Amino acid sequence: MSSKPIIELKRLSKSYQEGNKRRLVLNELDLSVAEGQMYVLLGRSGSGKSTMLNLLSGIDQPDTGQVIIAGTDISKMNEKDRTKYRRDNIGFVFQSFNLISTLTAFENVVLPLSLKGDDPAESEQKAQFFLDQVDLGDRGGSYPDRLSGGEQQRVAIARALAHEPKFILADEPTGNLDYKTGSMVLKMLGDLVRENGRTMIIATHDREMGQIADQVLELREGSLHTMNTSLDLTESSEPAQATNETELTKASNE
Repeated sequence: MSSKPIIELKRLSKSYQEGNKRRLVLNELDLSVAEGQMYVLLGRSGSGKSTMLNLLSGIDQPDTGQVIIAGTDISKMNEKDRTKYRRDNIGFVFQSFNLISTLTAFENVVLPLSLKGDDPAESEQKAQFFLDQVDLGDRGGSYPDRLSGGEQQRVAIARALAHEPKFILADEPTGNLDYKTGSMVLKMLGDLVRENGRTMIIATHDREMGQIADQVLELREGSLHTMNTSLDLTESSEPAQATNETELTKASNE
């Protein structure tokens, strides 16, 4: 598997104004994410996971530092170019599924391909292929309200993979599912990401997700800590190596 970095964060910092104080969320982060790898980003609520996702997707911009995706520094882009880059290069899987209620499962998967301007016939072929991959090939005509939570999340996974993004950001992808369904969906997501050679970062507070990762990172007090995936990922686990912090958010499905 290639070790070429697909994502690089260089001295990345982000802060927010809270009343009359400035709160530093990310403090000069340095991070290199290898292509074709699965990363789990752990952190408690408010630790900065959502902010990091926003910066990685170009929804937000850092105070200082760089966000380099496949050699392109998206932190230097204007808002219009970042929106287009996000639409064309990043796949999203959200806790709340974010399917469009007035579109069928099939139409939800086709939509990002249409927005990219892909050939309609090829787009439909890809949509059907990835619905088949998530075992919903016969449910393409169903609207989201006719699907269970697990089925809706599987449609969201198909949508994220269908336009062949450079990488996938998943924000608490099993947060709205029961344990059994969540475990099934998580295994399916991991298997499909690996089979399709994608890079993925999963932001979560669920430490058990660290068991499926190639690399586990934890956000604590504005810093990123690298953890050994063979360790028991408990609250008392010590970081194997400290770097800097990062914060990730829900990226909009453009």
